[in-house]
Amino acid sequence: MRKTMKAFLLTALFAMLAIVAAACGGGTGDKQSAKPASGQPETKAEAPAGGDQKVLKVGTDAAYPPFEKQGPDGKPTGFDMDVIQAIADANGWKLQIEHAGWDPLFEDIDKGKRDIGISAITINDKRKQKYDFSDPYFDAYQLIMVPESSKVTKAADLKDLRVGVQSATTGAALAEKVLGKGNPNIRGFADTPSAVEELYAKRVDAVVADNGVLTDYLKTSGKKGFKVIKDPGVEPEKYGIMVKKGNKELLDGINKGLKTIQDNGKYKEIFDKYFGQK
Repeated sequence: MRKTMKAFLLTALFAMLAIVAAACGGGTGDKQSAKPASGQPETKAEAPAGGDQKVLKVGTDAAYPPFEKQGPDGKPTGFDMDVIQAIADANGWKLQIEHAGWDPLFEDIDKGKRDIGISAITINDKRKQKYDFSDPYFDAYQLIMVPESSKVTKAADLKDLRVGVQSATTGAALAEKVLGKGNPNIRGFADTPSAVEELYAKRVDAVVADNGVLTDYLKTSGKKGFKVIKDPGVEPEKYGIMVKKGNKELLDGINKGLKTIQDNGKYKEIFDKYFGQK
């Protein structure tokens, strides 16, 4: 009886081991691709593109068309977005572009929450003390938008008028230079479109802002009876792409990509798309 039982148990054990071995060797359908049929090419799964590639965080104030605005899906679009994307493509970078707002954009760069700021930012000495800027990528100048009946011909003529500006911009700085800092006739707004709407509603007499923005408004708003004035005595400005102070590696990459798109014609293609022939 013992020998019989022992033999029976050994036979059962070998049978179980055979079943386990078969399971380990054959059931691979959930883990591996089946071997292709004869004559079919074998395919391999590819890793996601840029799986280990760092994504650079880009901030903007998407309320300054045609440089930046929020598209129907909420994502920023515009001249600046096309420029930074072209630079990224030239360098093989991946970007995450988000609307931040004007003041938060500077704070985010300063605190390292974002890597790059691009938002029609004028390069000036005050900003260069705290941030680093790329080579200039756009030549700008301040314009004065007024009703066609206005007698304003230069910035000095704004002295006794109500002037709308976007707060903390070079347009605001020009208004302060003419009217005096803290003058209640300077009406500051979170964005330039709000200032222009106040002009349309006759709650301000003039708006001071960058040429690209005000020229675009005259073309696209459908409003009649307004004009823009250029004061040749106002110093022209240049826009730059902003990074945290001391981030030389990123800045060098941005400048390299910018030169590439300027040399290969991509920059001109983008410029013509938004502003016509350069």
